[in-house]
Amino acid sequence: MDNHIYFKLINRTIFFLIMSKLHVDSVIKSFATKQILTDVFISCQKGEIIGLLGRNGTGKSTLLKIIFGSIQADSRFVKIGEKISSGLFDNRKLIKYLPQDNFLPNHVKVKTIIELFCDKNETELIKKHDLIAPMLNRKSKQLSGGEKRLLEIFLIIYSQSAYTLIDEPFNGIAPVYKEAIKDLIKKQSVDKGFIITDHDYRNILDMATRIVIIHDGGTKEIKSKKELIAWGYIPETA
Repeated sequence: MDNHIYFKLINRTIFFLIMSKLHVDSVIKSFATKQILTDVFISCQKGEIIGLLGRNGTGKSTLLKIIFGSIQADSRFVKIGEKISSGLFDNRKLIKYLPQDNFLPNHVKVKTIIELFCDKNETELIKKHDLIAPMLNRKSKQLSGGEKRLLEIFLIIYSQSAYTLIDEPFNGIAPVYKEAIKDLIKKQSVDKGFIITDHDYRNILDMATRIVIIHDGGTKEIKSKKELIAWGYIPETA
């Protein structure tokens, strides 16, 4: 094995061991006079896929942004491994975040976007994937909404980070692509941790190793589908 590749693998292994747990605690967030999040706690480890559920307006997206550091909270404590995070600058190499809004530059070819966003190994993996290869020579503005979302998901999932936060990954995605995305997330979770929201609980239940629900401003870990029914999140006939 080439020495450069060997030491890169060693360094990456050490990095993920050091950053093996994301701990989020004491999160409080208000908008005007309305308190959305009240003393929220959530954690994630390498190998975990945390499904974050909650009704519309309960603060799922807000919580992800606070963890990432793109918005301020009234109170927050975020620790990655032994490193206490003070905000976005601290997090950008440790946490990647996919928001609901598109972030791709319109006038750049897909293959160039991939090369700019990912390192060499990840770039080649994405380019060779059956779902991405047909897009490579098209510009972002020529992609459909679903294709843009698919590309963004690949970029975020394959990017170098200890943790990946994904907000509504399946929004606008054709059903035929959903299973491929779920499989990709499961495979990548070997090397990192995921926290994922989705309005369709079935997508979350299909891949999550743990389920956390936001209810009345706080978080609760859910052990079974029956608990989701008991909390009124899904109907008894689901």
